[in-house]
Amino acid sequence: MVEMPNTGEQPGVGLYVCSSCDQIVRLDDPDDALPPCPNCEGTEYR
Repeated sequence: MVEMPNTGEQPGVGLYVCSSCDQIVRLDDPDDALPPCPNCEGTEYR
């Protein structure tokens, strides 16, 4: 089973999709942490 990244984690550069509303969040720096979803405040991404 693959763990889904959560708010506050640093999963690396890439596009992450909110598990609740499908909002896309882009991280450009490997040191960036995932924020709460800007659309619904969700905390789980895929």
